[in-house]
Amino acid sequence: QVQLVESGGGLVQAGAALRLSCVASGPGFSNYVIAWFRQAPGKEREFVAGIGWGGGSTSYADSVKGRGTISRDNAKKTSTVTLQLNSLKPEDTAVYYCAAKFLSWGRVAADYDYWGQGTQVTVSL
Repeated sequence: QVQLVESGGGLVQAGAALRLSCVASGPGFSNYVIAWFRQAPGKEREFVAGIGWGGGSTSYADSVKGRGTISRDNAKKTSTVTLQLNSLKPEDTAVYYCAAKFLSWGRVAADYDYWGQGTQVTVSL
């Protein structure tokens, strides 16, 4: 079973930047696509960004394209996926979740196999 642990959320002002980290571990973790999703109150969980197992392929939601950068560092026993979000807006306020999907890409939350506990990001004016 893959374990995912997120960190880096918090309260920031609009226009600021934030870095979220997700540490993945467990059997075969390097074979998983890792993605960030977010869920605001009363809304569906939505895809934010994802990165392939090797770190060479990435994908972004239109809402963060140009403001977000996802990267991945694979070590022997863990993989750390970082999401850098710049020029934050109040509409970026949500709980951000790290998720893992075996081998293939996807933007649908229900297709992901493992989830972290989530980290709150709040952007104030």
